Amino acid sequence: MLHKVRGIVLKTTNYSESSVIVQVLTDKFGMQSYLINGVKKPKAKIKMNMLQSLHLLDMVVYHKINTSIQRVSEVRQTPVFKRIPYDIVKSSIVIFLNEVLYKSIRQQSADDSLFDYIFNSVAWFDESEELNPNFHLSFLLKLTRFLGFSPNEKRRTDQIYFDLQEGEFVSRVPIHLNYLQLEDALDFISLFNTPLEKISEIKMGNMKRRFLLDKILVFYTLHTASFGEVQSHKILETLLS
Repeated sequence: MLHKVRGIVLKTTNYSESSVIVQVLTDKFGMQSYLINGVKKPKAKIKMNMLQSLHLLDMVVYHKINTSIQRVSEVRQTPVFKRIPYDIVKSSIVIFLNEVLYKSIRQQSADDSLFDYIFNSVAWFDESEELNPNFHLSFLLKLTRFLGFSPNEKRRTDQIYFDLQEGEFVSRVPIHLNYLQLEDALDFISLFNTPLEKISEIKMGNMKRRFLLDKILVFYTLHTASFGEVQSHKILETLLS
């Protein structure tokens, strides 16, 4: 049976000389793997450049329950990216976010709110004429709402530390190293709360941004099973320095 779905590309793996398996987060079926034949051929109907990191798709797919690899009938980019493929910094940010997303939601079932958040945020990022260097920080912190470990922003005046393991403000220094002091914690919560269209109002330097990115990745590691080490942020830090 054919189904119309929207999709977000998370990983593409070579399958044969001309075919690939693409792992796509879909609005209707959650994470799915699709075999797409002939994408590397010169006259391919579905081309490889449509299957890059976080590309947004409209798809017509076959779906069989309890089948690990599904098939597609039609694929088209909607919307077609205007800036991400042609801007080295934006494309590097997308590759980094793609890596974190893949590590975070590999077993994700269908979730309309999660899908819409990712889809709309990536579309907004592509449409934005100016690069906002806070985007990836804010995106990842907001994503925690949908992954089930968002930070508790409530704070008493005596609570001057943010415990990353507990996800909340505390009044005493934790016995571990995974915490933020008040100034950094307030920036952390501000990135979480501020709408994407207003994150340019959060002023911070590159050193602070790199520091908070490292702490956000620690936050993910602490709260996501088998998260592992993220590699692409090292390239990103170089580009944003």
